[in-house]
Amino acid sequence: MTDKALLKLLKKNGWKVIRINGSHHILQKGDQITVVPIHGKDVPTGLLNCILKETGLK
Repeated sequence: MTDKALLKLLKKNGWKVIRINGSHHILQKGDQITVVPIHGKDVPTGLLNCILKETGLK
């Protein structure tokens, strides 16, 4: 999955970008915060699974 597709999926599920620090987008939903690196390529499988578990999408 590309980083931009992941960001779009998270936004669709209620996550909002609260700030951008360099190439890292910090998203928040309620009290939860997660960081998504946007480097213009596919997100590594392990990191993708970790982000999806953190956000409750897996």
